[in-house]
Amino acid sequence: MTQQTRIEQELPHDIAELQALLQQLPEEHLERILPTMHRVLESSRRRRRILNLVQDALSQLRLDLKYLMFDLEATRRERDEYKRKLEELERE
Repeated sequence: MTQQTRIEQELPHDIAELQALLQQLPEEHLERILPTMHRVLESSRRRRRILNLVQDALSQLRLDLKYLMFDLEATRRERDEYKRKLEELERE
């Protein structure tokens, strides 16, 4: 996969379409618009990277939460078992 193809896949369809249309403009107009278009492209890529980081962080948080819930349940079972044993000892 070429660099250009990979970049196009990262961009929303509307931005990629706008970029293709801008390439058809005459050179004098294109020179004025390209800096703004590059800022829009970079902003879109940055938002995509941030979104991916947030999604990864949420996935890790969900996994951590599952481990904590498992640990909490194990701790509760241990507590209940110790309570039961203590009550048995007190009855004797």
